[in-house]
Amino acid sequence: MAKKAKNFQKSKTGAYIAIGTTAFGAISVAKQAKLARNDNDLLRLVDAAVSAAAIVTGLAILYRELKRLGDDDVLLG
Repeated sequence: MAKKAKNFQKSKTGAYIAIGTTAFGAISVAKQAKLARNDNDLLRLVDAAVSAAAIVTGLAILYRELKRLGDDDVLLG
């Protein structure tokens, strides 16, 4: 069972689901940043900025993984 889950994470479908989940997290971070700006809460605003940077990095890694999976498909075909 664990092997199936690991293979799913390395699949295109798994990568697309991870991108969707990450994008959903971006909505939460945007709301957090908006509230922080409205409240003039610098610490929460910094937290939102750091979270946004983590999301961007995560999306870049997932994009790279999708690109790598696409390259593998071309080599196999």
